[in-house]
Amino acid sequence: MSLATRPKPVIDNWNRAFWAACGEGRLILQRCRATGKCFFPPAPVSPFTGRAEWEWIAASGTGELWSFVVFHQKYFEGMKDELPYPVAMVKLDEGPYLLTNLDGMTAGEARIGMRLAVRFPGGPEEVLLPQFGPAEAG
Repeated sequence: MSLATRPKPVIDNWNRAFWAACGEGRLILQRCRATGKCFFPPAPVSPFTGRAEWEWIAASGTGELWSFVVFHQKYFEGMKDELPYPVAMVKLDEGPYLLTNLDGMTAGEARIGMRLAVRFPGGPEEVLLPQFGPAEAG
């Protein structure tokens, strides 16, 4: 598997801080100031109030495997050598869901509800992609 051949995310004004934090090995989320709820993907306004009253916060980087599917068809040229590969929906401890890939485990090892932690093993063109793998037992 080579994360360097993955499609590069489209970086815009709203997600630039998210991707910059990922580049530093940190996961951040937007939090609505009125409700205290976090949301993802990054947006100009809170989905809870429709107002531009939010702040960036450091996320724990942990959550649980909410769902996953195994892709057997090539949707992206840069991922053809990884087929078949799992695409996972992680419910972050802060509330939002993040669509990602699994790192350090196979789809056969994945179990709905298992604890996961973020990792930043690499990515295309200097972008570090957040991936999730088994959380350390503690």
